Amino acid sequence: MKINGETPYFSTNLGNAYLGDSLELLPKIPGKSIDLICTSPPFALIRQKAYGNVHADEYVEWFMQFAREFARVLKPQGSLIIDIGGTWIKGFPTRSLYHYELVLKLCKPITEGGGGFYLAQELYWYNPAKLPTPAEWVTVRRERVKDAVNTVWWLSLNPHPKANNRGVLKPYSESQIKLMEEGYKPKKRPSEHDISDKFGRDNNGAIPPNIIADQSDYEGVIGESIRLPVNVIAASNTSSNDQYLRLCRENKVQPHPARFPRALPEFAIGLCTEVGDVVLDPFAGSNMTGFVAEAMGRKWIALDQNEEYLHGSTFRFINDGNEDAQNASVVQQPLFDLPPIERRARLKEELTDYQTE
Repeated sequence: MKINGETPYFSTNLGNAYLGDSLELLPKIPGKSIDLICTSPPFALIRQKAYGNVHADEYVEWFMQFAREFARVLKPQGSLIIDIGGTWIKGFPTRSLYHYELVLKLCKPITEGGGGFYLAQELYWYNPAKLPTPAEWVTVRRERVKDAVNTVWWLSLNPHPKANNRGVLKPYSESQIKLMEEGYKPKKRPSEHDISDKFGRDNNGAIPPNIIADQSDYEGVIGESIRLPVNVIAASNTSSNDQYLRLCRENKVQPHPARFPRALPEFAIGLCTEVGDVVLDPFAGSNMTGFVAEAMGRKWIALDQNEEYLHGSTFRFINDGNEDAQNASVVQQPLFDLPPIERRARLKEELTDYQTE
């Protein structure tokens, strides 16, 4: 899917990435055309980041400019999933409420100046590799514990958005497999919950919690003993030698400093879309959302105003032994039959030519 009147910065078989301000590009996307917006906007952090971030006092009104366009481009049963981290009040060991103020504003009726969204559910991204900040309160004075969770708001324009948790089922635990093999007698638990005979039925997987979890982060550490709630996404974003970072280094391109873990868009896309649906990320950064959408057979649109970040994101789609990228031809050119060094040089050359046409 393309944006009316705009030339993509690069394209793949299923997606298009655009260089520019989202506030200028979003109005050119046809109304009611997007199934899922999955994004991580700049947070209202105390320290200014290279990618730009807005002060907490101004954040809600700043974000509402985008929210009005999100509501316009989403299909009636589409979803908006926002990863948004919390922050601290400068000089004090107390938390800002800006991300709660934001969701309250988004869920107010349009007639009251709100976004007209419903809060479908809170999800949580637990990053086990987060540093213990702010150091003053965590490691120096020891007054607080490490802040390692981002809230992920799942919003929708309809109380019944398109969603199917069968798309994100998790493998059964060993105890559940044993229960299904040996059978289960219906009975009441001590909590007085009445467990029916359906509890032992094989449904091809367990319904996940609202913690988004990348189990690979725990392999060899706590293995199968980990039991995370289903609405928490547990995934680190500290990889130092994946294809994206390696090719950024080799091509002297600045990588995005705050990258999505793969598990987050994978969970959102699996839950809220089907093959062929359209996924939008208006703050694309390194374009993990577009990359995962492509791997899962969804169409995608990525927007970002930083050319270096968008250039670096093309490296996700180069097939250097990456199975997910095999069908993603960057700039609509079949580069994958070339040797790696020649392919990277060709990609860089074609990107330059493409932007000056």
